[in-house]
Amino acid sequence: MALHDRDRIFRNIYGVHDVSLAGAQKRGAWDGTAAFIKRGPDWIVNEMKASGLRGRGGAGFPTGLKWSFMPKADPRPSYLVINADESEPGSCKDREIMRHDPHLLVEGALLASFAMRAHTCFIYVRGEFIREREALQRAVDEAYAAKLIGYSNSNGWDFDIVVHHGAGAYICGEETAMLESLEGKKGQPRMKPPFPANVGLYGAPTTVNNVESIAVAGEILRRGAAWFSGLGKLNNTGTKLFQISGHVAKPCVVEEEMGIPLKELLEKHCGGVRGGWGNLLAVIPGGSSMPMINEADCQTLTLDFDALSKLKSGMGTAAVIVMDKSTDIIAAIRRLAYFYKHESCGQCTPCREGTGWLWRILSRMEAGHAAKSEIDLLFDVTKQIEGHTICALGEAAAWPVQGLLRNFRPVIEARIDQYTASHKQAAE
Repeated sequence: MALHDRDRIFRNIYGVHDVSLAGAQKRGAWDGTAAFIKRGPDWIVNEMKASGLRGRGGAGFPTGLKWSFMPKADPRPSYLVINADESEPGSCKDREIMRHDPHLLVEGALLASFAMRAHTCFIYVRGEFIREREALQRAVDEAYAAKLIGYSNSNGWDFDIVVHHGAGAYICGEETAMLESLEGKKGQPRMKPPFPANVGLYGAPTTVNNVESIAVAGEILRRGAAWFSGLGKLNNTGTKLFQISGHVAKPCVVEEEMGIPLKELLEKHCGGVRGGWGNLLAVIPGGSSMPMINEADCQTLTLDFDALSKLKSGMGTAAVIVMDKSTDIIAAIRRLAYFYKHESCGQCTPCREGTGWLWRILSRMEAGHAAKSEIDLLFDVTKQIEGHTICALGEAAAWPVQGLLRNFRPVIEARIDQYTASHKQAAE
């Protein structure tokens, strides 16, 4: 499997070409946008459905179907909110789009908003993304100046974009916490229902989409749904930005077909695992919240929603974190547990209290200063958090720990045995 250059959507992901509006138009952006709008909202939604595009922010929900949930005749205004709060450890694709191909995002925002009958779009940018926000704002300003967006623009749909800068809270990447933050309130998730499509930003119909999901919309409409659905695998169609970090020779962000084998992705684009493929210990396939995959399962692993689901993991944002055999796997997950403890908004008791429990138990297990019975206790704590919180941060905190216990329980037991033996010897 190899993606041809002609099928790439993001042709300037490395920033080697002109980032300006003129450069983007040379690469095909804004070509035919007015014609798509003339075909009407239903045509755009149906094309997105036919393309098979699934959300690129983690959940993998069909994008066209999500757009179709927006009410068609509602006296309230409708809004599109684009989630650019890329705070998941391991994830670094949206920042490249905003830095180097922002006009694809601006064009996609116009088309998606028209499809959902929205005249205003908010792009919520991660607090730490300073240069990315500046690059995106320049692209928005260029589009306004060229009358591509704004009121009485050349594309025929009155449309405003507001670039909103967050304050660096991971929890605001959750869609309803993001809406709360946009409204000037504390970034805490809302209870659902009501869902944002009915009661979202300012109590009005709202759809929240990831940057990549919106940025590919223009190219899908230009080349046709059949082109996009012909790439990748059944139910996992199209291209995807993969972000590979950790113990590889060359960490990178690269666009490839959905369903590419993990080994091919690492060896083709990253120079392979540090120390060779035989030195692989585990891979976190979709950002830090996804359970790890052990070395045995990595041999034949393909990177798509369905294959990873069968292994009790997930595609997430396709942020592939590679760990070789030099990794202290308990310490790695303990570090992630601390991250989720730190970023919990504190609204739900299972998450507020449970994330601290996970971190403290793992800290002792890392040292070996624990009882083997606590391994089952730790798993039980993850189950008390998972599924018992308002938002998915409960799952995000629990799943990495569950992946550790499923795949590396013998390592924890050996660490405990080693600690016990060394202290017994010292006592004697």
